Amino acid sequence: MGITIGQSAPSFNLYDSEKNKISLDDQRGKNVVLLFFPQAFTGVCTTELCSVRDSISQYNDTNAQVYGISVDSIFTLAKFKEAQQLNFPLLSDFNKEVSAKYDSLIDNFVFDMKGVSKRAAFVIDREGIIRYAEILDKVTDLPNFEAIRETLEKIK
Repeated sequence: MGITIGQSAPSFNLYDSEKNKISLDDQRGKNVVLLFFPQAFTGVCTTELCSVRDSISQYNDTNAQVYGISVDSIFTLAKFKEAQQLNFPLLSDFNKEVSAKYDSLIDNFVFDMKGVSKRAAFVIDREGIIRYAEILDKVTDLPNFEAIRETLEKIK
């Protein structure tokens, strides 16, 4: 399986850190940014999500809803969101189904952990079509935020 630009985004229902069920289908009419990340409370993931937190107005200005997604539990994500004062929802893909749909699972992470989310970024337009896709092989790399913003500007 692979994700390609121009395809319909795989639908999903996940719980956020506030215990709300979030459906991608319910986001129609908005641009959506999905940021898959390996694990809460790790260095690069914290840097990535705090960078988005600090520039959230740029996403809001393009009618974009940002979601961070990891395989952490909703309870871990709630603590992480609070500790980092994140201003966008974090979704728990504890069962790894959505990460798999988006071709964003790491086979073997540190300490022999199996099946955490790869670092990946997707921009989905108002009609549910993928307009940007970036799946990183190295968990220490960050998504190309400039390319994400350029994509959002084009589709706003």
